[in-house]
Amino acid sequence: MKQLIVHCTPELVQAALLEDNRLVEMDSQYPIDKQKAGSMYAGRIVNVLPGMQAAFVDIGLEKNAFLYIDDLLPVHVDKQPKIKPPITELVAAGQMVMVQVSKEAERTKGARVTTHYSIPGRWIVYMPGADYIAISRKIEDDSERQRLKQIMEGFLLPGEGVIARTGAAGQTEEVIWQDLQDLREQWQLIESKWNTSEAPATLYCDLDLLPRLVRDVITGGIEEIWIDAPSIYEEMRSLLHKRNPGWNGRISFYDRRVPIFEQFGISEELSRSIKRKIWLPSGGYLIIDHTEALTVIDVNTGKYTGSIDLEQTVFEINCEAAKEIPRILRLRNVRGIIIVDFIDMNVEQNRSTVLDIVTQTVRKDRSRTIVVGWTKLGLLEMTRKRK
Repeated sequence: MKQLIVHCTPELVQAALLEDNRLVEMDSQYPIDKQKAGSMYAGRIVNVLPGMQAAFVDIGLEKNAFLYIDDLLPVHVDKQPKIKPPITELVAAGQMVMVQVSKEAERTKGARVTTHYSIPGRWIVYMPGADYIAISRKIEDDSERQRLKQIMEGFLLPGEGVIARTGAAGQTEEVIWQDLQDLREQWQLIESKWNTSEAPATLYCDLDLLPRLVRDVITGGIEEIWIDAPSIYEEMRSLLHKRNPGWNGRISFYDRRVPIFEQFGISEELSRSIKRKIWLPSGGYLIIDHTEALTVIDVNTGKYTGSIDLEQTVFEINCEAAKEIPRILRLRNVRGIIIVDFIDMNVEQNRSTVLDIVTQTVRKDRSRTIVVGWTKLGLLEMTRKRK
């Protein structure tokens, strides 16, 4: 069962996602803090770097954004030139350009931006100019994938692109059409602002935390929502009712004396999960180290001694770690390259089983996670897209 637990104070809104009573995702937002990823700007090229095939763009933030040549070329592979042209042929200093933030600024780096625009809706992601159709990988039924593709082909105008989200499975043509129309109208507003703006200027912002949750909750299989602030409860209830009147019975106001995060075990679980050393239920433990380039996770037997033989002991610890690691990656929002040093196993079947467990478990992640496989050194290599 999936539950969304929302804790609110005047300074902060926090949302926790539970799966079978285990904390798997955490999101928060200060009232003055707006996420930049997904937002669109009228920017101005500040500097072009031919040696890096990139440019810096002033979009009105503290640091200039970074625009790479791949984010300037057409998004459709068939329309890209076989040999990339010099970036100086595409943009010049002083030029205005519409861009969308694809990656938040962090530490000393500015935000990464793209000209491959996308606007997420309830059932689909609209991509003006993409000129292709994609279906969520989590929709595995071939007949349903084909049905959705046929629906999109009948709706799209030349040049438009769309991605069917996981929640689109089973939806009618009417609701998908309405979602597409709403997103088209949103894009027309963005283009109108672009035509009348002087850079730098904000053209579009993705939804704040609560409306964003509402958009994603309905398509995310959540069965219960608990909120501990009356005003936020009424706001969420109203937003959900507009989207789907049947949701009213699944959202509840929490008014007990015990703080909501303590009642659902979130505070304790969050404290445990953000440490460098994380204990597993059996007595084994994980060591997690983050570098600028990658994240390394080491699996250890710890206090667990097993009861049969060494190979079985190691296998049991590795299986437990294989289930826990994907959850930790989601909770910490770890992205990029991930290397897992499982305890060495001599039986090939055991290695295959551990790999299968990781592969199956990461499917629950809303962010795209790719399990590359075992390296020659016996390490498990993964990548995870930030979301």
